Amino acid sequence: MLPELTYAWIFNEYPSFVHQDNRRFVSQETGNLYIAKVEASDVGNYTCVVTNTVTNSRVLGPPTPLILRNDGVMGEYEPKIEVQFPETVPSAKGTAVKLECFALGK
Repeated sequence: MLPELTYAWIFNEYPSFVHQDNRRFVSQETGNLYIAKVEASDVGNYTCVVTNTVTNSRVLGPPTPLILRNDGVMGEYEPKIEVQFPETVPSAKGTAVKLECFALGK
């Protein structure tokens, strides 16, 4: 069964979508965009695109700017692990199960 909502992110202008790789990840659970080790090439505007797969309609959020700070200050982020696992994850033998876990902070 396909999810009713899917998430993607546009980088600067359509049709330049963010492609997932070893530094970029788009959660299909929350719609969040995660970027590890931000580089100068990541600077720009990011726009979330939510697609309803049932009606095939799309909604775009407002652009969110990503700015690279030159002062080296990351801010006051305590180390934190974000997990949103359900109590149990039923699955058939031999099927793949994907669990999202993110380590954040400094």
